[in-house]
Amino acid sequence: MPSPKLTIAQVSPHRRATRKPVNEYVAALSQELARRGHEVVRISSGEPVKRPLNARPYDIVHVHEPFAPSVSAAALRHSLALNVATFHAPQERVVSTSVARPLVEIFFGRIDARTVTSAATGDLLRKYFPADYQLIEPGRDWGAIADDFEAVYRRLLARRHDPTGDPELRATLANRPLIEVDLHMHTDHSGDCATPVEVLLQTARDRGLGAIAVTDHNEVSGALEAAEIAAGMDGLKVIVGEEIKTGEQGEVIGLFLKEKIPKGLTMAESVAAIREQGGLVYVPHPFDRFHSVPDYEHLLAMVEEIDLLEVFNPRVMVSGFNEEAVRFAGKYRIVPAAGSDSHVAQGLGSVRQRIRDFDGPAEFLEAMRDADITRKHKNLVYVQTLKFLQTTGRPKAPKRRVANPKPVRGGRPRRGVGGRGPAGKS
Repeated sequence: MPSPKLTIAQVSPHRRATRKPVNEYVAALSQELARRGHEVVRISSGEPVKRPLNARPYDIVHVHEPFAPSVSAAALRHSLALNVATFHAPQERVVSTSVARPLVEIFFGRIDARTVTSAATGDLLRKYFPADYQLIEPGRDWGAIADDFEAVYRRLLARRHDPTGDPELRATLANRPLIEVDLHMHTDHSGDCATPVEVLLQTARDRGLGAIAVTDHNEVSGALEAAEIAAGMDGLKVIVGEEIKTGEQGEVIGLFLKEKIPKGLTMAESVAAIREQGGLVYVPHPFDRFHSVPDYEHLLAMVEEIDLLEVFNPRVMVSGFNEEAVRFAGKYRIVPAAGSDSHVAQGLGSVRQRIRDFDGPAEFLEAMRDADITRKHKNLVYVQTLKFLQTTGRPKAPKRRVANPKPVRGGRPRRGVGGRGPAGKS
């Protein structure tokens, strides 16, 4: 069976008519890929970037020498596809490696595969931007070089999730009632939260939530308590979760757990422990540099294992971090999700998804494929201040109590972030 044909953008940092080795490389590679039946669009310096990259879906955006400022760097900013970068000249770029290095690192974080045309180039780049760089040697016939790049492209494409999921199972959910769900929150069983379980449940019910995931830090006791109480309540179900701190690779949430997973494991061990319990892997605030998150390399390493990626978290202070999550979920076709990350009752339900009612992890994951993610405005400073006032100065132990705890009422959501709502699809 012939390989499927791809839509590929090849981006050069130089003007098309300029006689440069990189231009000649891009032209020859593009010609060979087109000869094989792929649809190749070339973009060069001085030509529009954002419009052609967003006018249609691409399988691969292949940028050459994507150092800022250049059209290749701009392509990384605007690309919504899987990105391959090829670095050619073994020379230091002072602006990128010194002056603007933090900014360059952010955009290099969007590169899904890095290649170099010489070992010296790879050695230089690893010094400033540590990562894996695959050597694709020039000087061979272009058929051999194109073979190597096709292998890189297809390896990346094979890592994308199957967006169809289980259509038969999803069809059985079609006539279920719609409920609203908040997937990330804490109780006083977390060391940095003082919200009693009873208050959380009453607030969730009063705010019209049909299901919540209780995800205390390194603990499931609060979630298990909440699930037991909710079993006697009408119209509210609790997903038992845990936000697990790994040894060195950030945090990961397990949903539909039965028992506590210890902190300090590697990410792979934590994911395996979630799987052993039949749970789902949910990555919270994945690009928020103010949280403990997996770095981009670790996130890439676990792409196949992620069931749900948090594309909106209202406690993320820089909106661009949420936007990066939307972009990542979209290009790898990971099911998008959202949670309030509430540490005080006032923040509960500030982001939610409307999905079909479900029973168990398999139905939940299929229901989430059609989720409509919505949010309502909630002042971040306000909820963070409440968290500070409720927790500062108190011992970090479970079952803390705030004075006269009461459920919080109100809070009608408004449409518009992430998910499949009208203001942003992931």
